[in-house]
Amino acid sequence: MTFGTVLFGVLILLIVVVVARSVALIPQGEAAVIERLGRYTRTVSGGLTLLIPFIDRIRAKVDTRERVFSFPPQAVITQDNLTVAIDTVVTFQVNEPERAIYGVDNYIVGVEQISTATLRDVVGGMTLEETLTSREVINRRLRGELDAATTKWGLRISRVELKAIDPPPSIQQSMEMQMKADREKRAMILNAEGQREADIKTAEGEKQAKILAAEGEKHAAILAAEAERQAVILRAEGERAGMFLRAQGEARAIQKVNAAIRAAQITPEVLAYQYLEKLPKIAEGSANKVWVVPSQFGDSLEQFAKTLANKDDDGIFRYEPTEVDARTQELADQDADTQHWFSTESDPEIAAAVAAANAVAQKSVDSEPPQAPVMPSPEQPNIPDAQYGIEN
Repeated sequence: MTFGTVLFGVLILLIVVVVARSVALIPQGEAAVIERLGRYTRTVSGGLTLLIPFIDRIRAKVDTRERVFSFPPQAVITQDNLTVAIDTVVTFQVNEPERAIYGVDNYIVGVEQISTATLRDVVGGMTLEETLTSREVINRRLRGELDAATTKWGLRISRVELKAIDPPPSIQQSMEMQMKADREKRAMILNAEGQREADIKTAEGEKQAKILAAEGEKHAAILAAEAERQAVILRAEGERAGMFLRAQGEARAIQKVNAAIRAAQITPEVLAYQYLEKLPKIAEGSANKVWVVPSQFGDSLEQFAKTLANKDDDGIFRYEPTEVDARTQELADQDADTQHWFSTESDPEIAAAVAAANAVAQKSVDSEPPQAPVMPSPEQPNIPDAQYGIEN
């Protein structure tokens, strides 16, 4: 191998090294801090960058994406001297890479330490119960303190969260017992409220039921009283009509018997014979032990014959009946029409009253109070006599 060949190879290698040192490829989401002769010159990101070989160099590459760091549990003492372990999650982003490189040795450790110090300061002024119930307040204070402290480092704190707050085991047991007691207390209160509401509803239902029952009994009593009144009125009307019919019948019977006797022209001898026939029946009473015919009985019959009879030529009194007029003969001969006396058809007014009473009895209790059915009052005109077959 000649000297020229070796020199050419060295020259080629030098060119390759110079080209490699003069070109830098920065990925998307990263930023490179470039120094020239040991001094900061510029920050480049996301692309191909040209450098002056052996003069410019990349000091560091910084991830500019939003990053989430979960720091280990930190022991923090509360205001009531209880130690709790708190896990913290911090979300931040590097906005100025040169400050993150030149402003702090390790910005991640710096964020962790500031978070711990700020957390102890915030939680130290709260009790355990306030710490457990004030996560949002602690998060806001931590974010504000971290954002103010890390601004000079080129960081932006976007979110701080307390991932877990773990009190001591003994405190956890006490809290569980307290929560159990609170839940049992609320359960008992809810049960009492439910029982109270149920009792109120039951009482209201019983009240409504009693009211409805009283209303029903009231309506039933009204209907029963009205029905009894109407029944009494109808019975009175029936009894009056029956008495009138019986009187009419007796009068017609007497009139018929009288007309028949007059039409038959019965003599006093027949009447005397009938009287003698009835005498034994008069003596049939259990209290009649002795029955005496008066001695003047014959004289009475003789006087009766002299009064009503005429004396013939032979000296015997004979009864001569009077002439029967046409009206008496007509009454004696005619037959009474008694077919309608035994009719069982209901009176139309009575049927209408029964239908009205049934309609009121079937009416719902929830509606308006039923009105008493209108029935014929005693002051209304009586049932026509013609309805019972009575002739005036």
